[in-house]
Amino acid sequence: MPLDGSTPTLLYGYGGFEISLTPGYSAGCGCAWLEKGYAYVQANIRGGGEYGPRWHQAALKENRNKAYEDFEAVARDLVARGITSPSKLGCQGGSNGGLLTGNMLARASAGSNLFGAIVCQVPLLDMRRFHKLLAGASWMGEYGNPDTDDWEFLQQYSPYHIVDPAATLPPILITTSTRDDRVHPGHARKMVSKLIDLGKPAYYYENIEGGHGGAADNKQRAFMSTLAYEFLEQTLTASAPTTQKANED
Repeated sequence: MPLDGSTPTLLYGYGGFEISLTPGYSAGCGCAWLEKGYAYVQANIRGGGEYGPRWHQAALKENRNKAYEDFEAVARDLVARGITSPSKLGCQGGSNGGLLTGNMLARASAGSNLFGAIVCQVPLLDMRRFHKLLAGASWMGEYGNPDTDDWEFLQQYSPYHIVDPAATLPPILITTSTRDDRVHPGHARKMVSKLIDLGKPAYYYENIEGGHGGAADNKQRAFMSTLAYEFLEQTLTASAPTTQKANED
């Protein structure tokens, strides 16, 4: 791998609910990304469980920003090491990881331009109403209760509310499922609608099956995975998609 900042790189993260991201074999990532000479990085950020309960508790509620700061620190380190550069660096996450990557978009609007492309899957994005939708009320221990004074800090990491209409944003692909029974597809729909109304480079795919996994069978999983990798490759290698579309298939 050349250390001249030229390598298209995918940074993946989650950072919540004490879930650990550990090394493992991924045939899909291998054939769709690594075999092309690209780099893949998995970030162990606060909010996860990689270093025990305190690692998780360090990013709860009003400290949720710590997870996003950690993720950005990993991105900056990849650039500092010469592995990649902001225009060649993409990020991906789903569910709580979709909230993470949604915040990478929102924080880019505040001048943190670390990514050239973002993939945001089955995401939470509207933190004002998350607790009123599907399983959202069960997550208030993680995020807080927006019907109380907690909204003062929740709104600081609610991508739907804090994205800057005047900012230059990286292209984002947002995917969801009509039948997601955990994170309501309304999060994704509202965010994409807002971004398109603002003239931002937003791409959208909604599968009508699949639940929170976003796909109902291996064929659909392969399609969703290919969609994400193709979007990232085209964008990070400077042959960006030329159309915006909202699909149901």
